[in-house]
Amino acid sequence: MTESRSRIPGWLPQTLGYSISAACLIWVLHGYPLNELGPTLRALDYRWVGLAVAADLAVYVVHGWRWTTLLVPVARVGFWRTVQAIYIGLFANEVLPLRTGEIIRCYLLAHWNDLRLSLTFASAGLERIIDGVWMLAAFFVTASFVHGIPRDLTILVQALALLLVIGAGILFWIVMHKHHAHAVLSESRWSATLRHIVEGLHLMGRPRTLGLTAAISLLYLALQILSVFALMRAYGLDLSFWVAGGVLTLVRLSTVVPNAPGNLGLINLACVMALGLFEVETNDAKTFSIILFVSLTLPLLIGGAVATALTGLNIGELRDRARQGAKQAVK
Repeated sequence: MTESRSRIPGWLPQTLGYSISAACLIWVLHGYPLNELGPTLRALDYRWVGLAVAADLAVYVVHGWRWTTLLVPVARVGFWRTVQAIYIGLFANEVLPLRTGEIIRCYLLAHWNDLRLSLTFASAGLERIIDGVWMLAAFFVTASFVHGIPRDLTILVQALALLLVIGAGILFWIVMHKHHAHAVLSESRWSATLRHIVEGLHLMGRPRTLGLTAAISLLYLALQILSVFALMRAYGLDLSFWVAGGVLTLVRLSTVVPNAPGNLGLINLACVMALGLFEVETNDAKTFSIILFVSLTLPLLIGGAVATALTGLNIGELRDRARQGAKQAVK
C-alpha cells in the first residue's frame, strides 16, 4: 500500500513537460509578428539551409560510427543497423515525450545484435558522459567571451559538472577495480544485470577505445555547430562559427531536462535567450529559433519515419517492446 502511494503517477512527468514547453512557446510567440514569417522563410539562402540539413544528418551517421566504435571491445555490431536504431530513437524523441527514443534505440541495437540490453544502456550512458565533458568545455569557452550568462544556467552547469565527475569517477573505479566491483554488487537483487554492465564498462573503458570515441565525439559536436552556423548564414546573421558553438552549447544545456516532443517551446526560448547574449535583436532571435527548430526537426521526422517503417512496426509498438525489454533486463 505504501509503495503504491509513494509512486509518482505516470501522467505527472508528461503533464509537467508539456506545461513547461507550452509556457515557453507562449512566451516566444507573444508579440511576435507571425505574418512576417512567410516572407522571411522565402528570403532564406537555401544553399546554406541545405548545408545545415546535410551537416545535421551527418551528425547521426557519425553518432553511429561512435557507437559501433565504443562497442567494438564488447561486440561487432552492424554500422547501418546502428544508424537506423539512432534515427528511430530520434524520431521517437520528436513525436513522444520525455525522450523515450533513448530506450528505444538501445533496445533495437540489443535486439538486432543479440546483446544484453544492459550493455547498450551502459554504452549510451558512457556516450552521454563523453558528450557532457565536451559540452562543459564548450560552455567554459563560451563563458570566457560572453558576459551576462543567466545565473540559473550557471548553477545547472555546475550541477551537471558534479554529476559528470561522479559518473567519471565511478567509471574509472570500475575499469581499475573490476573484481572489487563484482564483489560489491554480488549482494544486489540486480547482481546479474549489474555484473554484465560492469564487464561491459571495463571493456569499453580501455584507453584506446575511450580516446577514439572522444575524438569522434568532437567531430560529432563540430558538425552540430556547423549546422547552426550555416542556418545563421542562411538567415543573414553575421555571427562567427564560435558564436554558433556558444549558442548550440547554451541551447543544449538548457534543454537537458526531458520535456515535450522535440523540445518544442523550450528549445525556442533557449535559442532566443542565447542569441540575446550575443546582442541579436529579440524578434530576429525568435525568427531564428523557429528556423532552427523546423530545419533540424523536419529532416529527422522524414528520415526517422522511413527508418521506423523498415522495421515493419509503428513507433508505439517499438516503445512498448522497449519498455518490456527494459523491465525484463532488471529482473
